[in-house]
Amino acid sequence: MTKPTPGPDQPPIPVRVLTFNTHHGVGDDGRHDLPRLATVLAAADADVICLQEVDRHFGARSENVDQALLLARALDMQLAWGPAIDEPRGGGKAGDRPRGEYGNALLSRLPILISDVHRLPGGGEPRCALRTMIELDGGALWVTTTHLSRSGGDRPAQVAALAQLHTGPMETGIVVGDFNAPPDAPELMTLRQRFGDAWELANERDDRAGWKFWQHDEGNTHPARSPHRRIDQAWVTPGVAVAGAQVLDGGGASDHLPLMVDLEVRSGV
Repeated sequence: MTKPTPGPDQPPIPVRVLTFNTHHGVGDDGRHDLPRLATVLAAADADVICLQEVDRHFGARSENVDQALLLARALDMQLAWGPAIDEPRGGGKAGDRPRGEYGNALLSRLPILISDVHRLPGGGEPRCALRTMIELDGGALWVTTTHLSRSGGDRPAQVAALAQLHTGPMETGIVVGDFNAPPDAPELMTLRQRFGDAWELANERDDRAGWKFWQHDEGNTHPARSPHRRIDQAWVTPGVAVAGAQVLDGGGASDHLPLMVDLEVRSGV
């Protein structure tokens, strides 16, 4: 996949995107600590933050709070929400009870122009993709965040559905999330045919190599305490170049580590 070369009169637009499986705010110490998670997210200084495993009034494991809204307020960012699970909760009057929701969230300090949710095929725990269009100064970026099934049998159909969400006119886009499979897995072939692996395309990479020198530049994100799996990924279209990619210190906020990519989006599309 070749990297785009903007013309002299159309400099690329820088956009920093973070993807993070938050494990519903429960860290590797077993504690639910939303302020700790918010601190990690704020330190990344990203324009767009894509989160998986987010709870909204989902129960005691996350203190029954609306994590998506609280994080958006804490970071002063716009919110797009994509529930994979949406079910009624008991107690109180029916009209007063918040529904229990769990899924993907996108936080943005850039305007969110479009947001829609797409159910993904498969059995077991429901999965979905949250697709948004983000307004840039001189362009736009389609951002899709997802969390694929842990079942390898479900993932090929889910990846095919993801690829179909990105149509021809959507020239600049990125698909991020927890794919529960390495980037070279056979079931991700459909994605590789249409998108480029941002980690491999990045001009500069930093994956906390000091932890284990033999894993230098591998981009592993899971498990957080001893990462040896690259299942949290970012995939970009040919209209997007990747200046840098980093696996960040998660501060113990989740059982995953956050992946951050610095993009250069072709302007005028």
